[in-house]
Amino acid sequence: MRIPRSWLFVPGDSEKKLGKGPETGAHALIVDLEDAVAPSAKAEARRVTRGWLDAHRKQVTLRKQVHWVRINAVDTGLWRDDLAAVMPGAPEGIMLPKAEGPDQVRMIAAEIYELEQKNGIPNGQTKILPLVSETPRAALTIGAYADAPMPRLAGLTWGAEDLGAAIGAGRKRDENGLWTDAFRFVRAQTLLAAHAAGVWAIDTLHADFRDEEGLRRVALAARGDGFAGMLAIHPAQVPVINAAFAPSEAELAEAQAIVAAFAANPGAGTLQLDGRMIDQPHLKQAKALLGAD
Repeated sequence: MRIPRSWLFVPGDSEKKLGKGPETGAHALIVDLEDAVAPSAKAEARRVTRGWLDAHRKQVTLRKQVHWVRINAVDTGLWRDDLAAVMPGAPEGIMLPKAEGPDQVRMIAAEIYELEQKNGIPNGQTKILPLVSETPRAALTIGAYADAPMPRLAGLTWGAEDLGAAIGAGRKRDENGLWTDAFRFVRAQTLLAAHAAGVWAIDTLHADFRDEEGLRRVALAARGDGFAGMLAIHPAQVPVINAAFAPSEAELAEAQAIVAAFAANPGAGTLQLDGRMIDQPHLKQAKALLGAD
């Protein structure tokens, strides 16, 4: 599965917004059954989401956009009903909010396995993307994902809003617009644990969807730091994110040159290219860049 750069949340109870989802250009649509849906509308959201997944599963045989569903957190008691409702529609993956460590992910994975068998979905097809930071306890388990083999784990992502409320934070960014300590710690742990586990690192959303320049700045910084993509809460954020995470022509040309240099010298560990030394980590990064575009 190609790494989606932009991950757009869409309320699961809004047929109108879901209908516009494929037109947004988002690489991944996250149909939301959690925060975007009022408690009284959960059942309706499941029905609407299932119908939308079914329609797109039948009508679209080849697409660049993938469809994920954010279920409700484990401690709500709603997650099993969410999965039972949406899994027949075969979403590419499930986002688990407020994930408090690998054990919760394994529990969700076991339920997904049963539902794949029941609905004729190939074993292992449905992936999981946990939000790993939304409670203090969850934030303290992030490092555990690095050493917890889970075949369904597609990546790790994090959120600042719920964590800020949980710890009573009066601010999340300082006067320079940088994350304050707790949030910077969580972001770094998410990035490092994802890379250690060999899965996608997806950065959190930019809350002010009207701040295009701020979004561009943080999206470029996220890519520069090693994140593979970013969450979005409004369709207007999608093209900015897609552009920020797309490799430039110069980057692609350099990567091609590195790959070609090592292909011409298959026994070499290090080489000179345009007056600088390149080695195997450069080759690995170049191949990853070319494969992601």
